[in-house]
Amino acid sequence: MELIKVDGLVKKYNEKTAVAGITLSIEKGELFGLLGPNGAGKSTTISMLAGLVKPTSGSIHINGADISKHPIEGKKRIGLVPQEIALYPTLSAVDNLRFWGRMYGVTGKRLKERVTEVLRIVNLEDRKNQIIKSYSGGMQRRINIAAALIHEPEILIMDEPTVGIDPQSRNYILETVKELNGAGITVIYTSHYMEEVEFLCTKIAIVDDGKIIAMDDKENLKKTMLDGEVIDIRLSEISPELVKSLHGLEAVRHIQQNDYDLSLSVNDADQALTDILTVISGHQARIVQMKVEEPNLESVFLKLTGKALRD
Repeated sequence: MELIKVDGLVKKYNEKTAVAGITLSIEKGELFGLLGPNGAGKSTTISMLAGLVKPTSGSIHINGADISKHPIEGKKRIGLVPQEIALYPTLSAVDNLRFWGRMYGVTGKRLKERVTEVLRIVNLEDRKNQIIKSYSGGMQRRINIAAALIHEPEILIMDEPTVGIDPQSRNYILETVKELNGAGITVIYTSHYMEEVEFLCTKIAIVDDGKIIAMDDKENLKKTMLDGEVIDIRLSEISPELVKSLHGLEAVRHIQQNDYDLSLSVNDADQALTDILTVISGHQARIVQMKVEEPNLESVFLKLTGKALRD
């Protein structure tokens, strides 16, 4: 079921175009990743989806409703975790959550229950009465997530939620995102950390220069954009006859040779390995080292843009 539909989204600031015609759809319950370098237009797109920035042109529909015509209804459905910490540093975690709950119209007994629930989700019940400025960066990030969940949104938008935090807090946040999605929340996750998007997301859009340059399910994206898997083999010796025999295998698409190193591009490494090992054994060559490199998002991004993600 399509929950979010974005059509021809454009945002211009004077002469600068930050978003240049983004079109996408997100299914209910999906964990959707927006992947791109700094300045690619991710945060601007997120701000428009959350109703914080008005598009220059284009439309955003949530559950069939145009959020330009029904902005309040759209915002009720969304919880936003901004890139910057959106908390009052001199207030405690509980007071921050009560404030944001009331801003969303959550009051009374339900507000008290939700504060307890979101503190449990981010595992900070025991620090709830301490002021935010006494928290570590990772703890502040977790309360930032709690504040976005206080009104029970069906869509959670997370804009670079792990920037500048320690590895332990980062891993906790990533696992929390997976659990929230498993509980039925639709998640839109933006990052320029390739490994986060690869770990979390099932569907991915790669954004560069304000445009989507590729979008598909994660595995389809890797398979269609790259030439399968690569098997790197170092041998004790290599003869022309051995290389010719490997070229003759149906599973082998391409071979690169550098002295005693071979890189074989194959469609399916599991199926190809048996035939490759049989050929090598038949030519009485000894394998010194071997590894299989699966297609990854980093390789996809390099192929599409010609640059590393953090460039």
